[in-house]
Amino acid sequence: MDLNTRLQNVAVVGAGGKMGSGIVLIVCREMLRLKLLPENRDKQFALRCVDLNESALEGLKKYLQKQLSKGAEKKIAKIKEFYPNISEDEKIIEQYTEDGLSLVSFENSLAGAAGSSIVFEAIFENRDIKIKALTEIKNVCGPDTFFFTNTSSIPIRVLEEGAELTGRIIGYHFYNPTAIQKLLELIPTENTVPELKNEIANDLAARLGKKVIPANDIAGFIGNGHFMRDILHAVSEIDRLSSEHSQPEAIFILNKISKDFLIRPMGIFQLADYVGLDVCQCILKVMDEFIDNEDLSCALIDRMMELGVKGGQFPDGSPKDGFFKYEKGKPVGVFNVDKQEYILYDEENALVSSLKEKVGALPEGSEPWKVLLSDPERSAKLDTYFTNLKSMDTFGADLAKRYLVKIKEIGNELLANGVALTKQDVNATLENGFYHLYGPINNFIA
Repeated sequence: MDLNTRLQNVAVVGAGGKMGSGIVLIVCREMLRLKLLPENRDKQFALRCVDLNESALEGLKKYLQKQLSKGAEKKIAKIKEFYPNISEDEKIIEQYTEDGLSLVSFENSLAGAAGSSIVFEAIFENRDIKIKALTEIKNVCGPDTFFFTNTSSIPIRVLEEGAELTGRIIGYHFYNPTAIQKLLELIPTENTVPELKNEIANDLAARLGKKVIPANDIAGFIGNGHFMRDILHAVSEIDRLSSEHSQPEAIFILNKISKDFLIRPMGIFQLADYVGLDVCQCILKVMDEFIDNEDLSCALIDRMMELGVKGGQFPDGSPKDGFFKYEKGKPVGVFNVDKQEYILYDEENALVSSLKEKVGALPEGSEPWKVLLSDPERSAKLDTYFTNLKSMDTFGADLAKRYLVKIKEIGNELLANGVALTKQDVNATLENGFYHLYGPINNFIA
């Protein structure tokens, strides 16, 4: 069965979640493109959006309608060719949106996935729940159905064995937000059939506008394999600084180092908040279970979870309180685990001023991440910046150099342990999936 035929019958399980809704959108756009081709006008296309949460499905309907309309407005010149009999742009947009929604059904039971040739699984990162769901769906689908799991940490072979899907499942790890992020980690098992691994998965990724990075089937894969160890390094630095700085102070310092000195879009603890401390804890537990000879637990995150401080995002994408308290998307306080409260601050108060003074100035030639992101001379400027950093001996510069050495070590271990195939794959994952300006395996620090 070729990809075009498979794309006539698709299910997304966990469709109402943040990742699932993004998958629904990009798949719906591709299915609609096929449907509007003259040779397919009389063919039936079905996109089954499966979620046990009724309110999530209601939210998905609104999201899908809004995004299809916005997408049509942006690409009106291209869409016009499908509607030669409609002259007004506004009516074309309305018709396109209506046509997209006509492909979609909203199902509140797993049986709703019946008959699908492709199933995307994007439910909560829990092995037992995923296996149970995949097993139920397998039983209502045909023997040729291919399964694409969006797990970000669970070895694909574990899901394959648990749901008895030998050869018919592949790791298809989208990054958040799915409709925008270009990166896709592709993780086959030893059994994945060549048609799925070599043809269907790659062809589909290209159609969805994704950049494929292959990874081997080792818990956490490349992206979270690096990200989780990045968090653990920052937490270990907090412990190392404990004789001179309180935990909230150290969190503030390490977040500043990872954001400003390493020139990232956000600091490591802000990023953990954005992802969700519950998600981070879950990924760490999975990695700790399946990876030997390495302690991948995090007592600080475990304690935050015990206190009900989870981070994450609201439906509009704004951050929930985690390591930091947020107002209008910006940190305004840092959590004190011992006192179980936030220490509020602003840029002018004594806490921030004293910590900034202790960290010290950025190296000469520093520019904000957002400026360098689109700078054609970025590589040369980064070389100059990090050369200047190496010559500094301030408190902040020393922490930054230690951090650079550690992330390079993490990257090289991912390569040595067979998680990634090449150094370029490690770097590309961090650059594309996390919007870093450079990969961890670099020559900035010897």
